[in-house]
Amino acid sequence: MKTPAGTLYLISREHVLLAAGFRNFASLLERMDDTEFSLGLKDVKKIPVITDLITDYFDGDLNAINGITVRQPGSEFLQSVWKSLRKVPAGKTWSYADLAKKIGSPAAVRAVGTACGRNLVAPIIPCHRIVKSDGAIGNYGYGVETKEFLLRHEGALE
Repeated sequence: MKTPAGTLYLISREHVLLAAGFRNFASLLERMDDTEFSLGLKDVKKIPVITDLITDYFDGDLNAINGITVRQPGSEFLQSVWKSLRKVPAGKTWSYADLAKKIGSPAAVRAVGTACGRNLVAPIIPCHRIVKSDGAIGNYGYGVETKEFLLRHEGALE
């Protein structure tokens, strides 16, 4: 899917988004759970509901992506981080320490960072909204430029 931030690659099962990212399909497929492939893969130009909501997001409805159902494999800890990430409002940022506190594990700052890096459904699960405690932008699996674009688009950066 072409977006102002670059090509966004999407993998879904019905109306559930399983993977999304700005690199390529191969990078998503190698990180996915093998059980998702049991029904096979089909190339499509548009995924009903999902692509519409992503288009709405890039057209300015910053909350549109909240309506996308996602699923990715991971431990209870990872799931708690990803669930909390979806609570970071568009236009705001939290630090890794803030996120660790929100999930009830204030000492788990590094583990929270690792969970953000393992997020398979970016930018729908908005790990781009997490920054360093000193306010520095921090890293992003799809490049700092993409992270900055998304944060500017959402109004978190000028």
